[in-house]
Amino acid sequence: MKAIVMLEDGWQCECSSFTGEGESYGELVFNTGLTGYQEIITDPSYHGQIVLMTNTMIGNYGIRYNEDESVKIHTEGFVVKEYSGEELNEKAARSIKYCHTPPEYDISNSDPASLKYHSKVRCSLSDYLYNQKVPGVEGLDTRSLTKYIREKGAMKAGITTKTVDKNAFLEKVKKSPGLPGRDLVIEVTAEEPYLYSEGEGYRIAVLDCGVKISTLRELSTRNCRVEVFPASSSKNDIMKTKPDGVLLSNGPGDPSALRTVVETVNGLIGEVPIFGICLGHQLIGLALGAKTYKLKFGHHGGNHPARDERTKRVFITTQNHGFAVDTDTLDKKDIEVTFINLNDYTLEGLRHKKFPLFSVQFHPEASPGPRDTLYLFDEFLGLIGKH
Repeated sequence: MKAIVMLEDGWQCECSSFTGEGESYGELVFNTGLTGYQEIITDPSYHGQIVLMTNTMIGNYGIRYNEDESVKIHTEGFVVKEYSGEELNEKAARSIKYCHTPPEYDISNSDPASLKYHSKVRCSLSDYLYNQKVPGVEGLDTRSLTKYIREKGAMKAGITTKTVDKNAFLEKVKKSPGLPGRDLVIEVTAEEPYLYSEGEGYRIAVLDCGVKISTLRELSTRNCRVEVFPASSSKNDIMKTKPDGVLLSNGPGDPSALRTVVETVNGLIGEVPIFGICLGHQLIGLALGAKTYKLKFGHHGGNHPARDERTKRVFITTQNHGFAVDTDTLDKKDIEVTFINLNDYTLEGLRHKKFPLFSVQFHPEASPGPRDTLYLFDEFLGLIGKH
């Protein structure tokens, strides 16, 4: 089926849909991962964005068991050079409403406790996107489009199989909501607190700004009792459960739009050991008085080098963010820079010199990507042990 991808500056390309009819809007970003598309499209941090994969062939291993990062797809659209779908048993593909969902969990049920359940039935990427009404298109020169975004910057985009009038569609793209100033966390956070893991170790409160299952899993495998709180939770909501530590999760959008969450984080600082990941890192920066800004085209993929400023060791990291903390606005008397991105020298990590608090811009839980920095979860628990 014919489709069009269009950017807000008028750039456009005709291509083909591999998911049937559809239309969607979002900020177009490119991801440099060679694999892991299932984890990418189910990562809540991509809410509000259309993802362009730079790898030339996507879909050849279908949708696999236990690799979702949330209960649904969060990308607004998916753009690839060539879709190579895994052919599956037709009876299996028809047998369930959402092809990856186990019988005991209906995806229409928003109960986040069901995150602990995982896929039991495989399906193709095409069916997976189709069943959740997320457009997927192929047949573009993705290398050329990636270079264009690198030069011009990430911008609003649209995918459609419906619109014949391209000028009218361009107006829709221009009027679609962007990311700056927009609270997207409210659309992905849990509705109510829930217990993810009943471990007998440290009690960890996770402030859910769009948390990935892999993050919860890493805490659970370390025997932690993991309780997840909506992003709207107050300091008192969290502290009344007497946590040993608080993890501030990843999530989508502009951190400066999350004033209430920043206020909560500010109240927690000094009260309990804190570990921030991605958006959680940016929220800590804001709570400490720093500023954030939008990157030209963001960091998305599993091959970003980050240097530990204490040891000068370089780690290859998984990243997914379009905003960053401004290093120049940090109070260097109280805050230590711990990691720097070696591609553009943006801030990748910080640690407070007085309070038990540290954060990283990259994703130590990986999934997908290298697992070089899983040790940071152990550092977090070690920090708790010292306090």
